[in-house]
Amino acid sequence: MSLIEADGLTKIYRTYRKAPGLVGAVKGLVRRKYDETRAADNVSFKIEEGELVGFLGPNGAGKTTVLKMLSGLLNPTSGSARVLGYTPWERKDGLKRQFSLLMGQKNALWWDLPARESLELNRAIYEIDRQKYNSIVGGLSELLDVKDKLDVMVRELSLGERMKMELIAALLHSPRVLFLDEPTIGLDVISQKKVREFLRLYNRENRIVTMLTSHYMQDIEELCERVIIIDHGRIFFDGPLDSIIDRFATHKILGFVFQDDGERDFAKWGEVIEQTSRTVTLKVARARVAETCRALLAERSVSDINVQEPPVEEVIRQLFGEEQAKNAGSPS
Repeated sequence: MSLIEADGLTKIYRTYRKAPGLVGAVKGLVRRKYDETRAADNVSFKIEEGELVGFLGPNGAGKTTVLKMLSGLLNPTSGSARVLGYTPWERKDGLKRQFSLLMGQKNALWWDLPARESLELNRAIYEIDRQKYNSIVGGLSELLDVKDKLDVMVRELSLGERMKMELIAALLHSPRVLFLDEPTIGLDVISQKKVREFLRLYNRENRIVTMLTSHYMQDIEELCERVIIIDHGRIFFDGPLDSIIDRFATHKILGFVFQDDGERDFAKWGEVIEQTSRTVTLKVARARVAETCRALLAERSVSDINVQEPPVEEVIRQLFGEEQAKNAGSPS
């Protein structure tokens, strides 16, 4: 069952372009020129119940714009969307009680109040039963290891502790849909790991739909089986994370360990990533992997061979670069 459906979602921003000088200002009073920016361009996808989907793209690609339209904060220029059967920008009460939007760079909790008081306010807004509220807050704060921080002023919490409190606030009313925009931004390695483990466990136990944007590929690799990649407002990949390498990686990483010392020029076989007297790591075109292995086995005494796919992060970074070059070269 599709809990989120987007069909041709488009958001165009018009920006007034003023000509320089006083003459330009006067002309602008009579006839104005505008530049159009397509923050989202014909975006379409469906997400089923229980899916945890990574939403990737470089800065300015349109990720946050799409999330804001799906959560009802923005009206699209054209296209349609359904979230839990509702049109998001109609802002029906039935939808608002069933989804959450957590933005890593925005505060949802009152800065000068303890987190517990902000959570109490949310309890009253969502009309949550006291016993259920105590159970949810107790369980989530224990999972996130912040039970002893509930009565500390939010401004006195560390960034990691604050983000965990924001997560509790976002999940307090047991939403069926969760939009996460950079939830681990700025967190240290330990806090990132704790948040990832919590999100994985919570999604598995509650079967909620989760859309996650992040610039940390480890977030995506550990949490998401499916990814949607967007650039310049357009989706150019939607599928399993594993298939990104199969579809877009043009090379493999070959590692050789030799039985004897010796210097040799390996550049003719591929890009030399690392080399010592007894080892070499090469970046080789996929079509030449077998040929390279045969040649080196014939020329040197090899004790070990290691063939690896390139890191997903590298492949996606390459994809972003190719898409940006393509968009820069295409007529506007």
